[in-house]
Amino acid sequence: MNSTGSNIAAEAFRRLHGVAPAGVWSAPGRVNLIGEHTDYNDGFVLPFAIPHRTWVAAAPREDGVITFASVQEDGQTAVAEPVQLAGLEPGAVRGWEAYPAGVAWVLRQQGVAGGADLVVAGDVPRGAGLSSSHSLEVATALALLGLSDTHPSKSDIAKWVQQAENDFVGAPTGLLDQTASLCCTDAHVLFLDVRTGRQEQVPFDAAAHGLEVLVIDTRVSHSLVESGYGERRKGCERAAELLGVAALRDATGDEDLPEELRPLARHVVTENERVLKTVELLKQERYAEIGPLLSGSHASLRDDYRVSCVELDVAADAAEKAGALGARMIGGGFGGSAIALVPRELRERVESAVAEAFAAHGFVAPRMFTAVPSAGAGRDR
Repeated sequence: MNSTGSNIAAEAFRRLHGVAPAGVWSAPGRVNLIGEHTDYNDGFVLPFAIPHRTWVAAAPREDGVITFASVQEDGQTAVAEPVQLAGLEPGAVRGWEAYPAGVAWVLRQQGVAGGADLVVAGDVPRGAGLSSSHSLEVATALALLGLSDTHPSKSDIAKWVQQAENDFVGAPTGLLDQTASLCCTDAHVLFLDVRTGRQEQVPFDAAAHGLEVLVIDTRVSHSLVESGYGERRKGCERAAELLGVAALRDATGDEDLPEELRPLARHVVTENERVLKTVELLKQERYAEIGPLLSGSHASLRDDYRVSCVELDVAADAAEKAGALGARMIGGGFGGSAIALVPRELRERVESAVAEAFAAHGFVAPRMFTAVPSAGAGRDR
């Protein structure tokens, strides 16, 4: 794990509180290779953790109070209003601290009711569709559980973080992001059957095949609380109800649906198929052949699910025209990031083409980096 981030969080804690933290816990952001908007439809997903993480330095308190502070980009520490754990309820906390507060709220219901001082540092780009909020929530959950010497299963932690996101923050997310942050491992993608909870670590060493996964952060910030994400989810639930199935994972077609719901079902059905095909190709080490599946995913998200935006479309299109084997938007949509599967020797050309396309459209310059499958969440010190 990145010791620099851990040191930054620990030193900020020491400066603020005058003592060393009891520990530092961290959790990564994630890239979802393929399988978008399938998690809350009981489907299949294929994420991997990225090196970018959130660190939480923490120490227990005896007064039932939780304090929050965060290390800013300039190195200064911003302190938020402390909260009484006993008085926590949805809507009581606003801003970034609503995410760790929501985790504390859920854990209190599980019997983890001690107060804590929390100092957060991180380098997961916010609003980029790389799951910075879940990275913060997972790291907070591990810190509070660690302070109380409580050791639940990762699946339980994932469900509690989902509850915090859904019921406290107000974002109707599925289980993809927190499970990825908790369970991903170095050099693998995580094949997850959301319905059954079955996991399989699938080797994914793109570099050994002369390839890189290029992340293109459009810098168009998105919020799952404010976007059309919840509307899409409700549409999927309605479609499943009309089809008489438990979830769209069980659907085989969209013929019996109203016109406005057919595209949603079509995306979920075809996206699950693309995930399964991708896993099969990776196991056969036919990495280059997953490119068209990535592109097919983007087209489905753009045309059927309608969660893309012009910046994401320009990023994917420019990358492919410059030699990427496939490209697609990732995350909830309405902004955030795209990924492109790029032959190593063409990466600079692809980056230049994307940057030029953004400039030609008058967009803010994108941020680009290569994503390498990395370790999941844990205790750093």
